[in-house]
Amino acid sequence: MLFKPSMEGTHVLDPDTLSADKKSSTKIEGCGLGTRALYFNSFFIDRRYYAEWQDIERVWKRVAMSKGGFSGKGMFGSMAYLVVHLRNGKEFQCNFKYEQNVDILLSQIERSHPEIPTHSVKEEQAKKREELEEKKKYKKDLSKTAQETIQSLRKYEDDLKQKPAIYEHLSAAARQKRTLAGISVTYKILAWVIFSIAIAAMALGVVLIANHHGTAAIYFVIFGIAFLFTVMATGVLPTRKRNNKTAEAEWQAALKDSDNYIRHLKGFPLPAQYAHPIVLERMVRAIRMGRAETADEAFEIVKDDLKKLNNTVQVSQQEYDEVVAVKPMFLVMDYE
Repeated sequence: MLFKPSMEGTHVLDPDTLSADKKSSTKIEGCGLGTRALYFNSFFIDRRYYAEWQDIERVWKRVAMSKGGFSGKGMFGSMAYLVVHLRNGKEFQCNFKYEQNVDILLSQIERSHPEIPTHSVKEEQAKKREELEEKKKYKKDLSKTAQETIQSLRKYEDDLKQKPAIYEHLSAAARQKRTLAGISVTYKILAWVIFSIAIAAMALGVVLIANHHGTAAIYFVIFGIAFLFTVMATGVLPTRKRNNKTAEAEWQAALKDSDNYIRHLKGFPLPAQYAHPIVLERMVRAIRMGRAETADEAFEIVKDDLKKLNNTVQVSQQEYDEVVAVKPMFLVMDYE
């Protein structure tokens, strides 16, 4: 291995096992999920550290620079981190470029290692309080129609959870498409200007170095590289793999996979573009609160609730996670 991961738990993997496990691990941005250990990044180096699963006490997502709301023009900006808390008291915060990748990683950990909590202690306490408050809103005596609808929705929710890759792909593709479509033309122009200046500065520095102008030339190269990396890190400029065309193709592929799966679920109550367990869960809540009785009524309420969430609305962490996962699908389809 070029960079041998540093052990941060109390259990050490022998070099051969470590090398094989890291190589076969599922890589999600700078982290990796291996059979024996979780690999997580430093600020600059991917999978720089590792901890055996038995050494991990809990993992969770931390979101910075976000008020927890949506505007009508696209998703609000946020910085997402994976927090890894070990049993020996050490805690690591791993930066992620795309928040949905933190969600995907946590989802996979939850499935493969259900013994590891995927929320912070504070979040778990807040979640319990929210659940108690929510239960107070539930209607005690539901009609027979409402009860049958809930039972049906729960069944379909379980069916979707049998193939998590399908709805996770759908959600991620919608977020990517929505994010790229929401980038302002002004920002793109500014990014191209900075990019051009950076290239020009680097080129001038190289010429000056060739002509033996010494220190000043080196500064041109350094500042050019710094600005180049900065503008690339913003994600504003399109790349070969990240542009409107590839985002549209990815969305269409996700739609096709979703449609192919739900067409075998007789009577599935949602179009393929909204086939996500969170949508069904929110429909169930609407019925339990007495706001609807049928699936169609509940779906309209879910759409209306999502429309009302904008950049002036403060939401809980649970609501935030749900909205981040499903609202882009509704925005991409204009709620149709």
